[in-house]
Amino acid sequence: MTLTVAGPGRAAATFSRRMARIPGLQELLGVERLIYRPRAAEAAAIGVVVGWGEKANTVRSKAYAKRHDLPYWRVEDGFLRSVGLGVLGDPPLSVVVDDEGIYYDARAPSRLETLLASDGDGTDPLNDPAVLKRAARCMDQIREARLSKYNHAPPMAEPLASVDRQRVLVVDQTRGDLSVIGALASEDSFDAMLRAAQAEHPDAEILVKMHPDVVAGRKRGYLDSSRAKGRVTVMAELIPPLDLLAQVDHVYVVSSQLGFEALLAGKSVTCFGAPFYAGWGLTDDRVEVPRRGRARTLEQVFAAAYLLYPRYLDPDLKTACEAERVIEHLATQRAQFERNTGRIFCFGFRFWKRNYVRAYLRSPGNEVVFARDAKHAKELRFDEASRVLVWGQRETADVRALAAEYEVEVWRMEDGFLRSIGLGSDMVAPASLVVDREGIYYDPTRPSELESILETTAFGAEELDRAATLRKTIVASGLSKYNVGESSALDVPPGRHVILVPGQVEDDASIQLGCRSVNTNLGLLKEARAAHPDGFIIYKPHPDVLSGNRRGRVALDQAREVCDHVEEDASLSECLAVADEVHTLTSLVGFESLLRELRVVVYGQPFYSSWGLTEDRHPVERRTRALSLDELVAGTLIHYPRYLNDQTGQFTTPEVIVELLRARRDEGGQRLRVSWLRRQFRKLSHIYRGMTHAP
Repeated sequence: MTLTVAGPGRAAATFSRRMARIPGLQELLGVERLIYRPRAAEAAAIGVVVGWGEKANTVRSKAYAKRHDLPYWRVEDGFLRSVGLGVLGDPPLSVVVDDEGIYYDARAPSRLETLLASDGDGTDPLNDPAVLKRAARCMDQIREARLSKYNHAPPMAEPLASVDRQRVLVVDQTRGDLSVIGALASEDSFDAMLRAAQAEHPDAEILVKMHPDVVAGRKRGYLDSSRAKGRVTVMAELIPPLDLLAQVDHVYVVSSQLGFEALLAGKSVTCFGAPFYAGWGLTDDRVEVPRRGRARTLEQVFAAAYLLYPRYLDPDLKTACEAERVIEHLATQRAQFERNTGRIFCFGFRFWKRNYVRAYLRSPGNEVVFARDAKHAKELRFDEASRVLVWGQRETADVRALAAEYEVEVWRMEDGFLRSIGLGSDMVAPASLVVDREGIYYDPTRPSELESILETTAFGAEELDRAATLRKTIVASGLSKYNVGESSALDVPPGRHVILVPGQVEDDASIQLGCRSVNTNLGLLKEARAAHPDGFIIYKPHPDVLSGNRRGRVALDQAREVCDHVEEDASLSECLAVADEVHTLTSLVGFESLLRELRVVVYGQPFYSSWGLTEDRHPVERRTRALSLDELVAGTLIHYPRYLNDQTGQFTTPEVIVELLRARRDEGGQRLRVSWLRRQFRKLSHIYRGMTHAP
């Protein structure tokens, strides 16, 4: 049962300044306020006193709780803590809260131990099939994403060199950590552990894994580099634990969480201390804890330690959540990190974009380099291991030659499909970008990574359900790519068939590359009129054209000769709400129309055409697959882009971006048509923010 604050006091007291400053701790504790060193006048508001584990500085907190007859809770990091280390400032995404003891201290029971040691009657949650099914699913997700307590290690570039003998991993810890003495161990336990690993595996290669805090230079360990002798190798590199565990046969620990992660990886584990997972029949235990007398399965121990014992904080919403949300978040970070490995040389990026581009390309241990040209890149040590990234189609001949010389691919970056409140041409930073390693989505002259995703991916039922929910949320929210325009009711004659014709920027690359017989806004209007002589045609100019930033304006008198209404004020969502069908060249509006299940007639070759969902005047012959609408959505909005929460600086999901965009639009959004002077000021303010505010 989750601990809650009883009685009228809804605040928690702490005497730890560092604890009082932890972002999100109030939400994790389920209290209204967290009060540091409460004054006498605040005593009545206090419902619980909290301290960090069993640290020495908790004495005052415990004394205050006893004096005021208040419950005392021990708080510690959870087992899926964060991306980076706590000593480097990353706040926890999970904590454990314990009124009995604390999980790492085997000298007395904790709530976790009590849960695992329960008598197994019908009320035991660890016998609940639903809980165990959930545990198995989460374990699979953790293995697949290779998650750990901390997740800041760069992806392993190459596996360990192959050997014809066993590998044994010996796990070091930080010197003086309370989990060592709490596990009934000492400094001598580490020496004994290393000796035992060598003696019990006389022919094996012995790897000593240093703790991440030691590698970071913030703390000291017990087994230093002096132990590297003979067949013993000390590993000081940052390596994702599950990457390393996949390459060893047996693991020795004192009390490290890495021991439990080894169990998740299917490895045999020997414990020279008494960590929370020892004593349940899963490990070879060299220290006995008589209280732990019953056998538990791996799923049961995981359910207790990862699902029932901790509390989790939604990384984006900063509210309480379940473990699955944090697993999803950490998996997203690791997936993007792996896509961003290496030295990435960027060409063709305007200076104001560079700050947010770095955020989208971040990965532990990588380097993002902005180069003027190929010569400059070589001066900056471009080599065969480097990557080339250009904005859209902006690679020059010398950059193409550079990529060919070093036999590296050219990657392309562009705005995503859920972009911002405001225009990119007004220098508003995007909430999503795409990095395409094959082509780019708007160039139908060759395959793109998006096209490959749509052509080959087998979308599962769960993913399609997610896509359907995302699609319905976008439609209900009235969101589009830029989300500009005023709220304006459209007066459409009753009984008329309404055709929406979205204008485009006529020198846009998607038109130059993807249009055959029709490539102008006026030409598109004439085609729509020829197809529907009696229809009510609404022409909506492109917002970049209306703002004055780009070319493509159709003279009003010309437009009105072939359409019934030119709409310059209403939002795209309001236009789509009255439309029966949409005629487009290559506009993203065609995709947004499909989300609303409208008929879409396409005169160019946009990414969403030729999949059996649109009426195509010029089909792309390479696209041979018939997609459902939700398969198109899954590929286009879930698989292909990368999303960034500019409030946290971390990668996120399209669902979070939809909510952020909706909230910002509802707060006031951005007017499209303003004076020239105000537009320049707006651009400058966006440039300033982009250059000075790191996402």
